[in-house]
Amino acid sequence: MTTRRNFLFRGVATLAALPVLVTTARAQTTHTVTIKNMSFTPENLTISAGDTVTWVNEDRPRHSAWDDSGDTFDTGLLANGDSASVTFNAAGSFNYRCRPHSNMRGTITVS
Repeated sequence: MTTRRNFLFRGVATLAALPVLVTTARAQTTHTVTIKNMSFTPENLTISAGDTVTWVNEDRPRHSAWDDSGDTFDTGLLANGDSASVTFNAAGSFNYRCRPHSNMRGTITVS
């Protein structure tokens, strides 16, 4: 005869035997790209989705970082000491350049 007590005991025993799925949220990371000597350092950066990239201008001229396609991001012009940040939520590869100095180029790869 199955009693309520036996029924509950079997249910708890069954649950205890199931594997436990533990997920850990990945901490978002902020990466810095330095603008100095008319270049981006690092020039090519690989990050994870959800990470942020901060461009810091340490050069005298004003610089920017904008997506070559013009659709994803544009920091606007940054004076010496200024910075701007962009969070990349989707995977992809983003080529960017400085608007006033088109020979300054970089790539952000988001995995």
